[in-house]
Amino acid sequence: MTTTLPNQSFATTHGEVNLTQLPTEWLVLYFYPKDSTPGCTTQAVDFSSLKDQFAALDCQIIGVSRDSVKAHQNFTEKQSLSIDLISDKDEVLCQHFDVIKQKNMYGKQVLGIERSTFIFHNKQLVKSYRKVKAAGHAEQILADLAALQAV
Repeated sequence: MTTTLPNQSFATTHGEVNLTQLPTEWLVLYFYPKDSTPGCTTQAVDFSSLKDQFAALDCQIIGVSRDSVKAHQNFTEKQSLSIDLISDKDEVLCQHFDVIKQKNMYGKQVLGIERSTFIFHNKQLVKSYRKVKAAGHAEQILADLAALQAV
């Protein structure tokens, strides 16, 4: 796992984005397994509902999964999401942040995204979260971000 952002563009629900060229000082990058599943919906809706509070702290929130841009757009529309979602079909970001893990799904071993979140300040990693529980996570990240800024 690295502590820096890759300098390349990724497809999102709002066009291409290069994470090293975002205008905000802070970035919350969160990885989730699949669009339109219960935990992932909870997480995306919670981050969207707190988007203005994150923006007030000069922080952008971006979600990442292996779903296609089309799936992300459907998910965004259905849930009225206000955050960007990156389509990482080639697992470039997933590999960069080492979030692909062996999981047990219905008794079978599969490779999937381990729900993880990373907070960056001026393009440098300052805090990471692994094996995240979706419920209450966005609120925890917001509180931690405010605490990091208070230092």
